[in-house]
Amino acid sequence: MFDSGKNKQIAFGEVHPQDDTDIAVTSLKRESRQGLLSEGFKLARDIFLIIVVFILFGVFFVQPVVVEGTSMLPELHDGERLLVNKLVYYKIQGYSWGHIERGDIVVFWYPNDPDKSFVKRVIGLPGETVEIRSGKVIINGNTLNEDYLDSAHNSSFPNLSPRIVEKHHYFVLGDNRDKSLDSRSWGLVPEKYIYGKAFFRYWKPANMGFLEHGEYPNQIPSPTPASLADDDELSR
Repeated sequence: MFDSGKNKQIAFGEVHPQDDTDIAVTSLKRESRQGLLSEGFKLARDIFLIIVVFILFGVFFVQPVVVEGTSMLPELHDGERLLVNKLVYYKIQGYSWGHIERGDIVVFWYPNDPDKSFVKRVIGLPGETVEIRSGKVIINGNTLNEDYLDSAHNSSFPNLSPRIVEKHHYFVLGDNRDKSLDSRSWGLVPEKYIYGKAFFRYWKPANMGFLEHGEYPNQIPSPTPASLADDDELSR
């Protein structure tokens, strides 16, 4: 009778050729599972680190904000989303990364209700005298040239008698002077209330890009940082 070998008994200690294949397949499956687990762990770790970085980035460096209203037309429109640099004005132990300048579009806590945030443009710096006559901003007797304004939104706002900007305070205006509630109505903004500089519009896509901050070459000398009062008063 012909024996095919399928039912052949194997003595103890012997290894059938098929056993090597079984061992190899089992080993590959185990290594495959271990590899998948390892890759899954690495992916989860990387995702976690990315989330942590984004959280830290948002808390300490950049914050997204949404524009509500039309007070900054034509530069900013209702519903647009901006990125705000929170580090640029930050002060620590007397050292500052940067200084607030005329023309900066800043985001700040509303002085009369710090639970609200506003976005406006810095016009008057500490120590300056600001007034408005016939639709023109005058600083220290010099008329400010504001190329970023649209005459369609600046035709009917009233004059403002001369006002001195106090230390550690700023005079801010909306670009839509006809519709903006700003330093003309509720006063100066304390520097400690200004928490960032808006620098990039990421929504809506049609207007995506860096914001236009005012430039006033050789128009009005700006106060030097050294002329501003003690930094100790500005601790946040």
